[in-house]
Amino acid sequence: MDDKALQLSNQVCFPIYSASRLITRAYKPYLDEMGITYPQYLVLMVLWESDNVSVNQITQKLLLNTNTVSPLLKRMEKLELIERNRSIEDERIVIVQLTEKGNLLKGQAKPIPENLLKIMLNENINLSEILQLKEMLNEWIEILSENNKN
Repeated sequence: MDDKALQLSNQVCFPIYSASRLITRAYKPYLDEMGITYPQYLVLMVLWESDNVSVNQITQKLLLNTNTVSPLLKRMEKLELIERNRSIEDERIVIVQLTEKGNLLKGQAKPIPENLLKIMLNENINLSEILQLKEMLNEWIEILSENNKN
């Protein structure tokens, strides 16, 4: 095996990992203002899109494990952003719904995507390139998700 394969500069995943961390860091001032973390923001976006969903639906949408999402939801419930209740039809299923406070944060969050986009756009990167990258990453997510099922 060639030693160059183990050089950090030759890794495909490292720039993706680094960009992800830096993007998450760019969100931080906006989310700090709202009193939430990035993972909590992701859960809220799922619920703003479709309220009253099961924990399982949230885990699937966010590509996270239940043991990651459950403590996150518990903290969000303590912040009074969500409520968790057992399903009437099947008590094994926990349904998550927004509280009034969780719904109100949507208004505060509305400018965040545009503000982040402004940070990423510059003379070297245009909107069509960002959208192309997003499509490619979604394809990779699909491929890797299928690969990880085995």
